Amino acid sequence: MMFDITNEDIQAIVDTAVESMTPLVFKMIPAKEKKKYIILCMVVHFFEANKKYSEKEVNLILKPMFEDYVMIRRYLVDYHFLDRTTDGKEYWLVANHADYEKFDVRKMI
Repeated sequence: MMFDITNEDIQAIVDTAVESMTPLVFKMIPAKEKKKYIILCMVVHFFEANKKYSEKEVNLILKPMFEDYVMIRRYLVDYHFLDRTTDGKEYWLVANHADYEKFDVRKMI
């Protein structure tokens, strides 16, 4: 899934959907696909490449970000940022951080 995303689009999400940048906390997850995608691009930076995560570990990363962290976990898989085993016991990053550099909230501060 590809969107034409400008820095202004990212800033609009920061202004409307982000409650805190440090730590990253969302007020809401937008329904529109492009806006949801931007949020997921921000979240992807909290996962390490070449590391396997249990579902519990993924939840520990996501839970502080948003009340419905299970929804975010599902979106990360659906949008192909993370992949998982068929039984859902292991997750791993498939997205390349370099492709999402402009979404790294740690560098926006």
